[in-house]
Amino acid sequence: MNKSADSANVRFPPPLIYLGFLVAGIVIGRALALPGFGLGSTVATAFGWGLVLVGLVVNFSSAGMFRRSGTAIIPFKPASRLVTSGIYRWTRNPMYLGMALLYAGIAVLFESILALILLTVVIAIIDSQVIAREEAYLGRQFGDEYRAYKARVRRWI
Repeated sequence: MNKSADSANVRFPPPLIYLGFLVAGIVIGRALALPGFGLGSTVATAFGWGLVLVGLVVNFSSAGMFRRSGTAIIPFKPASRLVTSGIYRWTRNPMYLGMALLYAGIAVLFESILALILLTVVIAIIDSQVIAREEAYLGRQFGDEYRAYKARVRRWI
């Protein structure tokens, strides 16, 4: 991982945090023979795929906004622009929200209660170790413009 000195100094790739906890939750839950949700396969499948679809739409639309604005998506690289339009009008962190929805959908599809419980840990880690660093960096990088954006748009939803 090639980190820039002018970046949020995030220590670990956020998608791998989500993926690691998701896989661990599913594997450990299966190894311990933990019960599923009891939703029935049709309901679990529909709900799980619904969450996956919404998560993918949120992720692709937010990443597309970054690409169109010409700024880095990866938190290890410098931000050249502050993106505040599109989905960023409702949430400051749509990519992490999208990953959380995708994670939850996969946990439901695998009927993994443990993975879903671990999502709370993932969100706490993302919030404190990733978003907090990014917000401090964006405050330094964009000053009052970022502080005004932060005051009017919620962190998650």
